[in-house]
Amino acid sequence: MPIELPKDQRTQAIQSIERYFREHMDEPIGNIAAGGLLGFFLEEIGPVVYNKAVADVQERLQQRVSELDLEVHEDEFAYWRKYERGARGKK
Repeated sequence: MPIELPKDQRTQAIQSIERYFREHMDEPIGNIAAGGLLGFFLEEIGPVVYNKAVADVQERLQQRVSELDLEVHEDEFAYWRKYERGARGKK
């Protein structure tokens, strides 16, 4: 599944690449070249970042699911226990 950015995000990303080249490289980069570089990164490196993010989310969800029984556990057959505790205190 190719990673595609909405038009406004793509424009901002290209502007960011252009600024990076202006401020950190010896040669500036043009708009078309910056767009090509962005396309390369999205196609070549984007899936690595995406897959890592999915793996991180899976791990977090699995941790949450494994703790679910602790968070929502209810004692079973507790009705009479509450009366037994009260009766002990009255004697």
